[in-house]
Amino acid sequence: MDCEVNRVGIVKKNVERGDPGVYAQLGDFGVATIHEAAGKSGLMKPAIRPICPGLRLSGSALTVLLQPGDNWMMHVAAEQIRPGDVVVATCTSACNDGFFGELLATSFRARGARGLIIDAGVRDVSDLIKMQFPVFSKNISAQGTYKSVVGSVNVPIVCSGVVVCPGDFIVADDDGVAVVSSSRAESVLEASRKREADEQVKRERLQAGELGLDMYEMREKLERAGLRYVD
Repeated sequence: MDCEVNRVGIVKKNVERGDPGVYAQLGDFGVATIHEAAGKSGLMKPAIRPICPGLRLSGSALTVLLQPGDNWMMHVAAEQIRPGDVVVATCTSACNDGFFGELLATSFRARGARGLIIDAGVRDVSDLIKMQFPVFSKNISAQGTYKSVVGSVNVPIVCSGVVVCPGDFIVADDDGVAVVSSSRAESVLEASRKREADEQVKRERLQAGELGLDMYEMREKLERAGLRYVD
């Protein structure tokens, strides 16, 4: 991976996308499962939330580096979108302005984007919800933006605490946003399958009335930790 993140003034046109079959399968698992399967790595900060709960999102990252208060690069990014892309955007410095709304969503969807992750603000929320276009953002703001300073498209960025490279796998749901590097996707997918199978066994035991105290063999550890039961 290019170690120079948040590099300004570049649009990389030819980016290797993640395998659609892999991100579709990763999307079958929840973000919590994927995060655990990836060794508790790649989870964006919890400030990134869906504007419409219940929508799930998975795809291949198309990255955008924005300048504070300027959404020029979102329009540049639209030209680079390919079907299956998830646009992942951040700013060179923290900003809460509304960089994205209904018109850009219309453009992104027409190009084949599956949704947007942005470490900044969005607006036209009621329209975005009606469109059922998945958007995960740091905040909502009607504050408009300018188009005067260049950023970059399809360079490695740091978005909400996580390095995201073009072509990385993105999975998002009500629990947050997980990033899986393309080099680890297959192993994380296999670990997610194993974790899900293990949880199904535990689910059945819990449904049968067994307590987590016994299933996880907690009683002895609790006793050693000083827990006492009294009448």
